[in-house]
Amino acid sequence: MTIAIRDERPAARPAGASHLTRAQVDELGRELDAIRAEVMDSLGAADAAYIKRVIQMQRMLEVGGRALLLGARRPAAFVVGTGMLALSKVLENMEIGHNVIHGQWDWMRDPDIHSTTWEWDFVAPAKGWKHTHNDVHHTWTNVVGKDRDVGYSVLRVSRDQPWEPRFLANVPMNALIAPFFEWAIAIYDLEIDEVKAGRKPKKALVDDLKAVGVKFARMIGKDYAGTPGLAHLATRSGLQAMAGTFLANTIRNIWAHTVIFCGHFPDEVESFTEEAIEGETRGDWYVRQMLGSANLSGGRLFHIMAGNLSHQIEHHLFPDMPSNRYAQVAPKVKEICERYGLKYTSGPLHRQIAQTWRTIARLSLPDRLAVAR
Repeated sequence: MTIAIRDERPAARPAGASHLTRAQVDELGRELDAIRAEVMDSLGAADAAYIKRVIQMQRMLEVGGRALLLGARRPAAFVVGTGMLALSKVLENMEIGHNVIHGQWDWMRDPDIHSTTWEWDFVAPAKGWKHTHNDVHHTWTNVVGKDRDVGYSVLRVSRDQPWEPRFLANVPMNALIAPFFEWAIAIYDLEIDEVKAGRKPKKALVDDLKAVGVKFARMIGKDYAGTPGLAHLATRSGLQAMAGTFLANTIRNIWAHTVIFCGHFPDEVESFTEEAIEGETRGDWYVRQMLGSANLSGGRLFHIMAGNLSHQIEHHLFPDMPSNRYAQVAPKVKEICERYGLKYTSGPLHRQIAQTWRTIARLSLPDRLAVAR
């Protein structure tokens, strides 16, 4: 992904970086550029083997899970089959689909593992998601008025968002979004608010709706017709197989929602005004990514199941770097943050979840009623 960065000095710098001089920001940018270049220049066979192993494991889990659901009338087959299918969907969305669509594996020049050909197991078509996520969100991370991911057009997650009565529903709305996250993202990617504002042509919306319709039909056919249909013919387990598939999708949706929200909305993560990024340089852009993201601590398996978005700071700094390298660069990024006096927000999953939901609850109220952190 290519990000256009202007070269002028910004009129104002984010609060968490107000102590830095122009020279320090420029040097920080050069250090991070050097880290990225070192990793990208070293990519090779071991990295390619990693993603191929993950894809192979995901496909084995999916085939095994769907096979067990053919006999879903048996409790053990239902539980294990649902669990395997849920794990496969988590792997496909997080460590494979999200990262392949980011272009992290384009360097392999493998037409089957490439951002231009991969269509993930998610209702939202890859093409629309690449625009709203890769192009818009990663360019304007946490800039209110530019980054539509700040609240996804329905939630208030920053005090820089003006309060409206509809935000009283912040908590129930977020609780609804979580289990149906793939559907929420598919609707969000249509950019209906942009059409209403006149910034997106209606024809583009019609084209996007057609794409979502095609993807919807394909997903329904695979998950709620194919596997349950075979289960019904084989063992009269159609309804149980359908329930297992729905539960697997729900588990995947809640997990994806949790990891993504915990990377963007816990305490200490900053949002930014449009004025604060005027004349932003590449060094300033790097600073904004570090201040506008949060990591999750955990072991290797946890990071893989999180799509390495548990290294959200590193992902925002280097969105096209293969995810298996984030653990390698994380200590270097943390050391840079400490040396330049910048926050490097990280914590265990349970703490980040609690902070994220607390923020969403507090910001549902007008500022004069909301309890400060």
